[in-house]
Amino acid sequence: MAPHEDGCMTTKNLKPQPERKHTDDGLRVEREKSDREYARRQTALEEGSDAAIDKARGQADEALRTARDSADARLARHEAAAANATVLQERKDEDATLRGERATADAELRDEREERMRALSALLHLERLETDTRLLGERVHADTGLATRDEFLGMVSHDLRTLLGGIALQSTLLKRHASDDEAGQRTAQAAEKIQRFTARMNRLIGDLVDVASIEAGRLRITPELQDATPLLRESVDAFQAQASAQDIMLDVEIRGDTLMAKFDPERILQVLANLLSNALKFTTAGGRVSLQVEPVGQDLRFSVKDTGAGIPSHQLEQVFERFWQARGEDRRGSGLGLYISRGIVEAHGGRIWAESQPGQGSTFAFTLPGASASKH
Repeated sequence: MAPHEDGCMTTKNLKPQPERKHTDDGLRVEREKSDREYARRQTALEEGSDAAIDKARGQADEALRTARDSADARLARHEAAAANATVLQERKDEDATLRGERATADAELRDEREERMRALSALLHLERLETDTRLLGERVHADTGLATRDEFLGMVSHDLRTLLGGIALQSTLLKRHASDDEAGQRTAQAAEKIQRFTARMNRLIGDLVDVASIEAGRLRITPELQDATPLLRESVDAFQAQASAQDIMLDVEIRGDTLMAKFDPERILQVLANLLSNALKFTTAGGRVSLQVEPVGQDLRFSVKDTGAGIPSHQLEQVFERFWQARGEDRRGSGLGLYISRGIVEAHGGRIWAESQPGQGSTFAFTLPGASASKH
């Protein structure tokens, strides 16, 4: 994380942005393609050269066999020692000639291979330069697009929040000045609905801004060393009414005497809100949701357990991806909460994970560096 002049910190972009990962994948594919073509051409050249040298050696061996057969025939016709010595000398001369021809052929083959390898290496270098140039162009284009998107998102989110603030203010005034008769009660109820809708829209805008910040490595946090106990009480109190309305037991369990850690309270409240809302969303009436906190080594571990339907093991990592939802037909929420939660926790130097078995509920846990770890 990198500090700012105002005391805030931003996350480093530890993971490739999806757009940049796409261009990197494209480069890797192009390079693998050129490497395969290079290997194919090299193999073809070597096979062609090997075939040529085998042919030349075969011809030399055939010539040697013919010469030896001729010498053996002469040896059979001439028994004299002088003739025998002449035939042996001829064989030596022919063997020496064959060795010389083979050495010459091998040297020519090596030279030919080296020349073709240099040509292929130069070709591969040019192809890689071309793919690198294309990648650079794509990255510049992607970075420009991201910068434009972030700037546009910042302006639009500010304007939308200003408008939503005005709507919320007007709905508050409507509710406050509603009469006590039946018409006034209907007006107050409508005003409450408007407030809920504007709050949900404001959260969605905040989620979109957070996603852009996480991808750009600019998620800002303001960590301070403090006690996490008030944070837990505030989180549970915020969802107690919803849990009661759904006939779900919501409780908090604190283990350990000291819950000191260095964290940004607003951001960790955001994480706990995401985890608790998901737990309540997928827990049926009569179930239970429990928030537990305990020191573990130098860390502080938070756990949200529920008695819901559970998550298949192969989806325990997928749940933290952008726009992921448990069921394709289930459109409750935007699918950004857990992705943002992971970004916030990792920005604090912690980690987040899920444990579950279908039919036995789920546990979402995350850690924050404790007081002792924060001093290092």
